[in-house]
Amino acid sequence: MFVLVGILFLLVYGLLVFYIGWSGWSWMKPVVAARFRLLYIIVLVFLSLSFILARMFGNISFLSIIGSYWLAIFSLLLIILPVAHLVLWLLRLTRIPRHHAHKWGGVVTLILLLSTLGYGIFNAYSPVVRQYNIQVDKKVEGMDKLKIVMAADMHFGLLSGSAHAKRMVEEINALQPDLVLYPGDIIDDNLDMYLNSGIADIIRDIKAPYGVYASLGNHDKFDGPIEDLIAALEKSDMQVLYDDKIMLDDKITLIGRKDRTEKDRAEVATLMQDTDLSKPVIMLDHQPYDLDIAEQNKVDLVVSGHTHRGQIAPAQFITAAIYENDWGYLQKGDMHSIVTSGYGFWGPPIRTSSRSEIVEINVTFKQ
Repeated sequence: MFVLVGILFLLVYGLLVFYIGWSGWSWMKPVVAARFRLLYIIVLVFLSLSFILARMFGNISFLSIIGSYWLAIFSLLLIILPVAHLVLWLLRLTRIPRHHAHKWGGVVTLILLLSTLGYGIFNAYSPVVRQYNIQVDKKVEGMDKLKIVMAADMHFGLLSGSAHAKRMVEEINALQPDLVLYPGDIIDDNLDMYLNSGIADIIRDIKAPYGVYASLGNHDKFDGPIEDLIAALEKSDMQVLYDDKIMLDDKITLIGRKDRTEKDRAEVATLMQDTDLSKPVIMLDHQPYDLDIAEQNKVDLVVSGHTHRGQIAPAQFITAAIYENDWGYLQKGDMHSIVTSGYGFWGPPIRTSSRSEIVEINVTFKQ
């Protein structure tokens, strides 16, 4: 079954690459000599296989970079080209000469591709700070407010690298948080890349009086024991909560769940056993599912990521259909859900349906 799915995927992918290649050559043919057609085909085949080859040969860096940018171009062209062809077909109903329409269609398509690519790269590498103010109707002795800063889906590795990590450290420290939370996907499926890039040392510089805590996401994976992954992450002065619960200064309960992909993760009710519900309860859960269960179990705040808010348009409509809260803020009864679009990106280093962000949550407690 898996083989059949793989073959079907490659077939569909090949047809889409052919569509892009044919479209590109039809626009280039009037100005490029026919003898360059073979070179054009070779380049297109190399680009289309670059991401696959990088995975096959041990994540070769230059192939991974080329492959990631190819995926960005591929994704954008699948949106732009059908619209361009539809417009050209409609222009046939006018008196505009076909060769003029074809020529300018290619020019406009190229401009749209480059401008959208530039816009997406800017969104990916230029984070903003989103601020949410919430009220938790519980009294905390000696504390009337708490500033939480959250960052998720950093996907630290090759393209979300050391410069992006330094920017995050500067942004977070400038906010002077009381507590920092990372609800998953800290790395991008490659612990060695994360460690060798020096990012582990960079993010150690984040300062918060109540500490830095993380849960794991579906891309926080490692071939060895999960304990080794957690130990490597905790070298950056964060504490990973892996279906764990702790008390912060005997004032706030903090719970970090295993990712939804983990078959043995505990139920919310299990994690909430023996929890003092007179004190605030904050939960890190990478994927924002089952918010009603968190509400029923008297969790006060759930912080999540995972969705990227689609990352590349129009995928934001898909995430909105899947998740009750795919981005931003939602209140259910007394429970608050905040989902970040993420600080990094997965695959193509672009964002056209969202922007890289850090989240500041100002929590006010009952007096």
